[in-house]
Amino acid sequence: MTETVVQGTTQRTIDPDKLMSFVFRAVDEVGATLNTATVVMGDKLGYYTAMADGRPVTPAELAERTGTSEHYAREWLNNQAAGAVVEYDAETRRYTLPAEHAVALADPTSPAYLAGFFQLALGTVHDAESIYQAARDGDGIGWHEHHTDVHHGCERFFRTMYNGHLLGEWIPALDGVAAKLEAGGKVADVGCGHGASTILLATAFPNATFVGSDYHEASIEVARERAAAAGVSDRVTFEVAPATGFTGTGYDLIAMFDCLHDMGDPVGAARHVRDAIAPDGTWMVVEPMAGDRVEDNLNTVGRAYYGFSTLLCTPASLSQDVGLALGTQAGPAKIRDVSTAAGFTAFRTAASTPFNNVFEVRP
Repeated sequence: MTETVVQGTTQRTIDPDKLMSFVFRAVDEVGATLNTATVVMGDKLGYYTAMADGRPVTPAELAERTGTSEHYAREWLNNQAAGAVVEYDAETRRYTLPAEHAVALADPTSPAYLAGFFQLALGTVHDAESIYQAARDGDGIGWHEHHTDVHHGCERFFRTMYNGHLLGEWIPALDGVAAKLEAGGKVADVGCGHGASTILLATAFPNATFVGSDYHEASIEVARERAAAAGVSDRVTFEVAPATGFTGTGYDLIAMFDCLHDMGDPVGAARHVRDAIAPDGTWMVVEPMAGDRVEDNLNTVGRAYYGFSTLLCTPASLSQDVGLALGTQAGPAKIRDVSTAAGFTAFRTAASTPFNNVFEVRP
């Protein structure tokens, strides 16, 4: 059965079954939105950690283990059970966190760890009202203006990617880079944030020296503290600087991890890289997984990244000089255009994961 409705001056035929299908999908969307906050709740209150051993728990037991209210533990467990994050046994009235879900939500060393991803998403949505106004005015919102969950969640999520792929896959995929770093190369990590990638590389290559840079002073303060804790401060320097103004020359490797698309002037940044890199150096550009066409990105990962692009990355670019706004789903062709405009002559995709493309760019 169909019905015709008038919208403005246009008559459109409505399929009631299709309409109700979308309504229930919308309910699922709202549930997923709320689940972002409840996952972060489980992370911050230690619920997942307390259930990581696989022992079934009651709400009272979970509350006792975590020093929280039983009322909240009960509703949280029911929410997680409804979303199939935890399993519920109706006979025993106990809840279990499956081993696979524990790896993703309670093990920071796992390459599948996702708690930071949820924290990043929640922090991004937290600032949505300011993005709405910026869209009306054509303004931008700087990275430094966002909720701290954005900064900490971003580092936690991408550190998982780097731990899983940087040393074992990405560096070996770059022509001759590993050998240079083993011999004592010089590295710049531009847009380093909390320094996770810088410190990981410094730990793996003790003969090399590193300069990490970011315009966000608070992130650089964290990076310095973490470098000291990791025992690499003697070979790692962190500086507050924009991508168009980081210091030093003659770098064997200049890396940009998931940040080029956030820059207001990526071409200007690329030109500065061209000036600072050694004649036989390598610029490693790690960007979110994306194809060159919109239709290439209409998938689960692309949906999340377009969301971040709308609420986080594009506003960040628009808040800076030039404001090119490449977008999180820029794709290889746009990144190649940036490198070519800056004077680089060699460009190739060196590696990829479900979440990232890794480009090797050379003079």
